[in-house]
Amino acid sequence: MAHIIVVGNEKGGAGKSTVSMHVATALARLGHRVGALDLDLRQTTMGRYIENRRAFLARRGMDLPTPAYRDLPAVDKASLHQGENIYDVRLTQALEEMQDTQDFILIDCPGSHTRLSQMAHSVADTLITPLNDSFVDFDLLARIDPEDGRIMGPSVYSEMVWGARQRRAQAGLDPIDWIVVRNRLGTQQMVNKKKMGKALETLSKRIGFRVAPGFSERVVFRELFPKGLTLLDLRDVGLSQMKLSNIAARQELRDLISALSLPDVKANF
Repeated sequence: MAHIIVVGNEKGGAGKSTVSMHVATALARLGHRVGALDLDLRQTTMGRYIENRRAFLARRGMDLPTPAYRDLPAVDKASLHQGENIYDVRLTQALEEMQDTQDFILIDCPGSHTRLSQMAHSVADTLITPLNDSFVDFDLLARIDPEDGRIMGPSVYSEMVWGARQRRAQAGLDPIDWIVVRNRLGTQQMVNKKKMGKALETLSKRIGFRVAPGFSERVVFRELFPKGLTLLDLRDVGLSQMKLSNIAARQELRDLISALSLPDVKANF
């Protein structure tokens, strides 16, 4: 059975697709068979990322490890049984077709609450939630008292994950390993970083997630997308002299892969 990794957050702009592509490609480069699905059926940023990668490699005549991306299969509504949801059936079929051929299946979710996203969270073995270091993003996880910063209770996204955990428990499946990734960190605003760090540490103990380091805000990530490349591909495409910022970003990716604690994965790149 493939290990299912879901990258989800109900807010856009947190870097989900960047994290998804780098995690999936890193696993592929480490020798694992990796499948990929994009549940944002409108934007399909992850799908476009892999499409760009295939086109770039074809132009260069190169062959680099690449996740096996596929679209959700089409389903004839007439074939549905009474009470079946077409999105549930499409995702289930996609997963069944990949389970025996992949070691990992990475699912990139849209930045909104959809039926597909809800179902994906229920099948996640590992859930990665990229989060901008901002209390605007934190509000998706929990409501806080504006006066003293006290956590008042879980918010909409945390409640959705809680529901997914309950459905997994009812099905007799292992609990979700939920990792909140502090993403797009800036070099300034140290006071805000400390406040966010403290708030996340407190909340993690209350609702059961781990906190992992993500990626700093770097121009290189925006430059990689049109070619479908990741940080690990730069030397292969002819960049012999790595910038210090690129070296630091590779270390961030290495730290993230290690923090995920995925089965049989060692971040030796």
